Amino acid sequence: MLHSLMMMAPSPVCLAARKTSSPRKGQRQKPATKTSNGFGREKKSPVWQCVEKCGACCKLDKGPTFPSPEEIFDNPSDVEHYNSLVGEDGWCIHYDKSSRKCSIYADRPYFCRVEPEIFDTLYGIDNKRFNKEACSESTNPHLALSCCADTIKTVYGANSKELEKFNNAIWSSSRK
Repeated sequence: MLHSLMMMAPSPVCLAARKTSSPRKGQRQKPATKTSNGFGREKKSPVWQCVEKCGACCKLDKGPTFPSPEEIFDNPSDVEHYNSLVGEDGWCIHYDKSSRKCSIYADRPYFCRVEPEIFDTLYGIDNKRFNKEACSESTNPHLALSCCADTIKTVYGANSKELEKFNNAIWSSSRK
């Protein structure tokens, strides 16, 4: 079964291989490694980072192209907790739309965190692939999968200032 982090931010958001009910405690994210483009030159790789005042991951009900909580989580308490956060308008009840900030950011649930350990736990994406999977758009048109760029596009649009800010942030901090 395929899954996607809907809260990345989310949402939210990547290739899903396996899932468990809680995250593993583990290593910190290693810096992105340099890769070769095959012509003796190194190519840039994006480095994931959250863009302040975006909030796309806080839109918890993104519609039918995104997996449901039941498809993401094995543990019924995780499904129940997730569903309890969805407001009538589909946004997280802890997302302040006027300030565009999470009111419980420091204490947010594990599944709201875009971290290598969470991606490994929920989606089977290891540390080596974390930045690529968290930053990039889904490349398989046959799968209803989403990464941050896809989530931002869904919530704000393909030409949004939020997507532009996200792309600028992940590529400006990228490794050469």
